[in-house]
Amino acid sequence: MTDSNTPTPAQEEALLRRIWAWRIPLAIAGFIGAVVSAAATFLIEPEFQSSVVLFALPQQSIGAQFYEAEKREDILAYGETEDAERLLQILNSDRVRRRIIEKYDLWSHYDIAQGEAGAKAAMAKVYSSKVDAALTRYGSIRIDVFDKAPTMARDIANDIANLTDSVANQLRNDRAMEAFRYAKQSLEQHQRGIERMENRLAELRREGVYDYPVQIEGLNEQYATALAEGQPSRAANILGKMEKLAPFATEFNQLTTKLEDAFEQEAVLKKRFDLNKLDAESQIPAAFVVDRAAVADKKARPVRWLITVMGAISVALGALVFLLFRDAVR
Repeated sequence: MTDSNTPTPAQEEALLRRIWAWRIPLAIAGFIGAVVSAAATFLIEPEFQSSVVLFALPQQSIGAQFYEAEKREDILAYGETEDAERLLQILNSDRVRRRIIEKYDLWSHYDIAQGEAGAKAAMAKVYSSKVDAALTRYGSIRIDVFDKAPTMARDIANDIANLTDSVANQLRNDRAMEAFRYAKQSLEQHQRGIERMENRLAELRREGVYDYPVQIEGLNEQYATALAEGQPSRAANILGKMEKLAPFATEFNQLTTKLEDAFEQEAVLKKRFDLNKLDAESQIPAAFVVDRAAVADKKARPVRWLITVMGAISVALGALVFLLFRDAVR
């Protein structure tokens, strides 16, 4: 069972016969379309294209590479697809767009009045038609810039590639700076606690408590010796010293135990502080540029032959539709 909308072989043959019968007017229409399209291409201002090809690099913690014993990832490795997609978001971000627009005064270059209503939307539309960044099938990113001035197309393309590092580092450093502030605050607070405990130990030393376990062990031996030698006055003197140290025993032992743990924790916090400080201050590349943009020596658009051919085909098809419609009306 055939679809009623599907043309039969007889209908197809009839259509071909009509097209053949109208070959001369269709050829004339196509010729007129080609001439008009070719003439229109000379009214379009030619533009030159410059391109940059780059690979995204993984945004790893540089501090971890220096301070961690085990390296989880290779800092020299190329980025994965996710890294390229994140970098592409930066390339197409408003931060990069605003910097390029301001640096090259694209408002004047594209003849857009900045103060008028809808100026930002107009600039975004023109910018997106002149600048394109997209992933390639090889996992790299290609930045294409079109402009009537070949040197400006080259400079904009290279500057966009350069801005990826500064913007990516700024975003990464902003995140690392927050972690660095917390690490610094924790380290300073912990060090103040250590300082308080050391000050208290200094006070205990002024009271004569230098190392309670060692002191009390030595006094016990001396006390036992004095009793064995029958020296009660000496034994009483030694006993008085032990009784003087006794009230500080618990506090001294607690302080020394806490200080040992505190010094171990300080080492961890200091390492975390150094790691985050390095991440907050370091500037590492976000992309590896494979091909820098160069000045184009020939225009990239408009492609006159393609516009001419498409214009001829469009007008010829339009003429065919008109002739079919005319016959249908008749």
